[in-house]
Parts: sequence; C-alpha cells; structure tokens
Amino acid sequence: MTPVAMNPPGPRGHFLLGNLSDMKNHPLEFMTRCARTYGDVVYLKVAGIPVYLISHPDLIEHVLVTDNRNFIKPKLLRAAGEVLGNGLLTSEGDFWLRQRRLMQPAFHRDRIVAYGDAMTERTSRMLDRWSDGATYDIHREMMRLTLAIVADTLFGVDVEHRAPEVGEALEVALERFVDRMGLMRMLDRLPLPRNIRFRRAQRRLDEIIFGIIHERRGAGEDSGDLISMLLRAQDDDGAGMTDQQLRDEAITLFLAGHETTAIALSWTFHLLAGHPEVEDRLVDELRRVLGGRPPSAADLPDLRYTDMVMRESMRLHPPAWRVGREAVSGCRIGEYDVPAGAQVVMSQWVVHRDPRFWDDPEAFRPGRWEEERIASLPKFAYFPFGGGARRCIGDAFATMEAVLLLAGVMQRAHLAAAPGPAIGYWPSITLRPTPGIPMTVSLR
Repeated sequence: MTPVAMNPPGPRGHFLLGNLSDMKNHPLEFMTRCARTYGDVVYLKVAGIPVYLISHPDLIEHVLVTDNRNFIKPKLLRAAGEVLGNGLLTSEGDFWLRQRRLMQPAFHRDRIVAYGDAMTERTSRMLDRWSDGATYDIHREMMRLTLAIVADTLFGVDVEHRAPEVGEALEVALERFVDRMGLMRMLDRLPLPRNIRFRRAQRRLDEIIFGIIHERRGAGEDSGDLISMLLRAQDDDGAGMTDQQLRDEAITLFLAGHETTAIALSWTFHLLAGHPEVEDRLVDELRRVLGGRPPSAADLPDLRYTDMVMRESMRLHPPAWRVGREAVSGCRIGEYDVPAGAQVVMSQWVVHRDPRFWDDPEAFRPGRWEEERIASLPKFAYFPFGGGARRCIGDAFATMEAVLLLAGVMQRAHLAAAPGPAIGYWPSITLRPTPGIPMTVSLR
C-alpha cells in the first residue's frame, strides 16, 4: 500500500503549544481518548515537536523490535540525564551496548535467585514492625522496603536508616523530570527554590552513591552484589567502569530497582482491598504451597495465582505507563510516513486497557491469565517492561521480588482500605499513587 502524504488524524491543540497542556496535565485520559477516537496512529504536537501516539501491538513491535535500530531514546528521557547521568536508561549507541554487556552478569538467573532470601528476610522485618490495627501509607512502606532490598541485593549495604532521606531526594528528582515536559527548563539556571531543592537532592544522592562505590572499592572482594561485580567487569579491551559510570548506573538502579516494584505492589494491595474473592483465593494458595513458612525463590513455580494477581495488577496499573522513542531517520509506521526527529509514544496504560485485546478491560480479573486466549494475544498487547533490545534489564529481578513480597505480606496480614482522600495518579516517569494509599493492618 502506498503511504499517504498527510499526517495521521489527531486532536487540534493550542496554536503555539499544541497538545502540551493535555500531555502534561492529563496524559492518561488524553492518550486513551486520542487512541479510541483517532485510531492506532495519532498525530500530536507538543511545543512544536511532532509526536506520534502508537497504540496497536503490531506497530509497537515494529518500533521496539523490527526496526529498533532506527529509534533512540526520546528527548524527554535524555533530558533526565541531569538526574540519572549516562546510565542504561538514558545512554545510546555503542556506549549503551558496552554498559549493558558489563551489567548483564549481575542479572543472570542464578544471581537473581540468590537475592530471594534477602527479599523475604526484609519483608519479614517490615511485618515484625507492623502493629495489628495500625494504619500505614502502604506506598510509603513499599518504597522503604524495596529501597532496603535494592541496597542489600545490588549494593551490599544497609541504607534503611537513610530511607527517608533517599526517598525525599528521589521525589525532588522526579519533580525535576516532570518539569522537563514544560517550559520550566528555561529557568533552570536561576536561583529559584525548586532549583535549590534539586541541587541539594542531587548532592545527597551523589554522597550516598559515591559512598557505596568507595566502600566497595575499599573492600576489594566480590560480595555477590552488583557494585563489586561491576568494579571487576572489563570489556574486550580490558577497560572497566569509572566511578562516574558506576554512579550513573547505580542511581538508575536505585530509582528503577525500587520505584517500579514498590508502585506495582502498592496498586496490588489497593486492588485486593476491593476484591475479597481474589484475596481469598490468593491466601488459599499461600497456605497450600507454603504451609506457614516464608516464601522462597524455589516456590515461584507453584505460586501461580500469586503471579497472576501481579500480572493483572500491572496490566491495570503499569508502573512504567509509557515508552518513548525518537526516529533517527524518516520511516514508515503503518500507513504513515514519520519524519526524522519525530517522537513516538507507546502507552502501556492505553494498550493494556484496549477492549480489542482484553475482555472487560477495566475489571480486575487475575483469572484471565489462565485462560487459553492469553496465548493467542499479540505479543505487545502486554508489555509492562517494554520490549526489544532495550527491554528492562531487571525485569526478572522485579518479577521475582514482586511475587515474593506479595506472598510474604498476604501470608501474614490482611490490608483494608482506610478512610482518606480519593487516590489518584501521578504519571511522572512512573505511575505513582497520590497522595498515598492508607491501609489498616490486621495481622493473621
């Protein structure tokens, strides 16, 4: 079929800023409305930049897999380098490939399985701290827990006592990322309060990360953690990573390694509180498989329904709710020509709720994952960790962690929704709940 010369259909926006306001302030609703109204390829303009919203699994596979060499990380994410440095999330080309190869052994299956005991032990420690009948912000609890786990398993240090400090610094860093979507970046060099907060947060994070690096260098041994492995990793030329490179990868893993899992679990507990029949089936499986003992990595094949609960939760509330790319050269997506420099956006939130691929898509139904139809789904109808060459390096780590933590908590506690303001979404890099998820604990 001959490609058409015109742009794909799309909503009209502001004469100067285009669709910036909708994309920045209401991205979930706006992108869903665009996909349902205009189709699988939608043309948007964001402050003069052409953006193509892609919402069919086959077209997403084309961008992320088939023609992936023609697409790089988008301008917005590259701007996050101010926070993350030149780590796996933001780097490109040969440098990215080198870093990926150096880091891959740390995420080998055998290494990941070895992290399971630390995940379970940390969960037990948190549960021992909880009081029966007390109310907690479950999102804050999960952020604290997964931060301790990522520090333990990947960096071999205990930073739990600094969790509030790290959490606050990461929060400020995320605010900085949101500003990247607007025109606020033009004011970055002025001594404004938001800039001062960001510089302080950046210094705190660097102090913690470089401290870990120096500690591991001084230890001079492989303790089984990521940093000690990377200190010894060498490429074909015998070169290793500098402290700055280690810092950039470490801070990326600090953010990605605890943020996404904490968010996935927070939304899962929120969903379970409203679906007692799902919780009952989940608890029955835990009793049958575990018999009262803590879960371990060896139990994962038998915790099938627990895994289905996590899959369904991440379908409805994907922590990474969109993937972006930038076209290196002009190309064709579907029936349309896409120019070089165009931004391509693919949203897990939109596709995971598309009624063409999911029956009753707004419903929380973990049982759908045992239906035969799942095997016939298009590959990218569900892509919580992205896909292709740049699929999240820690996806197996995150999946194991989420299932073990969910099993550990639900084995010992029932969580009920507590009174409070309506829970909404803060779609930044991740899909955070706001202002939090207050829940009351009943220990089993």
